[in-house]
Amino acid sequence: MINIGDAAPDVTLETNGKTIKLSDHRGKNIVLYFYPKDMTSG
Repeated sequence: MINIGDAAPDVTLETNGKTIKLSDHRGKNIVLYFYPKDMTSG
């Protein structure tokens, strides 16, 4: 479980043929937003 104030895990995302890692942005202000899958009751 992640609590407020904990460091985020190193998330990796592949998009448009590029791999983006959260750790590549260490020391910068980042907004990380997750949303439920489209068309679900969330």
